[in-house]
Parts: sequence; structure tokens; C-alpha cells
Amino acid sequence: MKFQEKTLEVSYKSVVILRIMLSLIFIIASTNHFFNTEKTVSRIENSSMGFIGNILGTPEIAVILSGIVMLIAGISLLLGFKTKIASIALIAVLIPITLTIQVGQMTTLGPLFKNIAILGGLLFLVLIQT
Repeated sequence: MKFQEKTLEVSYKSVVILRIMLSLIFIIASTNHFFNTEKTVSRIENSSMGFIGNILGTPEIAVILSGIVMLIAGISLLLGFKTKIASIALIAVLIPITLTIQVGQMTTLGPLFKNIAILGGLLFLVLIQT
């Protein structure tokens, strides 16, 4: 398959709406990382790919650090401040979460493909020229 270089005009309003809608899931998820840390750690520890949660030390550290990144980058995305950097940071957090929780505890494909769709939105924000 060969991709052609094409230019596509995108409404600024649609990008703002995408940014806002994507940001909310990360802002809300960050609060779970802060206020339900034990539950999130338990999900990591019970996952077949839970070893990913130990890369930064303990799963508790990974949960708190990812919560911090999701909150700061989510707010940045919401406000349209450093959108590309915020999107890259959220991608960096979303990939290990998806591997650990969605792939590591695959009982249904819905949550996995939700994260893949979110990843697509973030990649779009990284690639567009604003």
C-alpha cells in the first residue's frame, strides 16, 4: 500500500473539540490513580503483564507517576497549551497502561480498542500542524 501525500483542511473548532474530549478521560483517570491507588495497583499485580508496572520501581510509584503525567498533560491538552508535547506524554503513559491492563487482562476487546482509538486521537494531535 502506497500513501499519497495529501493536504486536508481541518476545522480549528473540530481540533478544539477533539482536544477537550480526549483530555477529559486522562484528567478523570488521574484522579483514580490518586484516590484509588490500591485498586489500580491490584489490577496491575493481577495482570499477566503486571511486570510492566515494576519498570519504574513498585507499581505504586508507577500509578502515582502516571497519574501526575495524566493530570498535567490532560490539563495542558484541555487548555491547548503545548498540545503536541502533552499528546506525546499521554501516548507514553497510555501504551504501558494498555499493555498491562487491557492486554494483560483481556476478557473483552472493548477496553483495548477504546485505548487504540484514544491513541489514534493523540497521534492525530501530534501530527497536525497548528
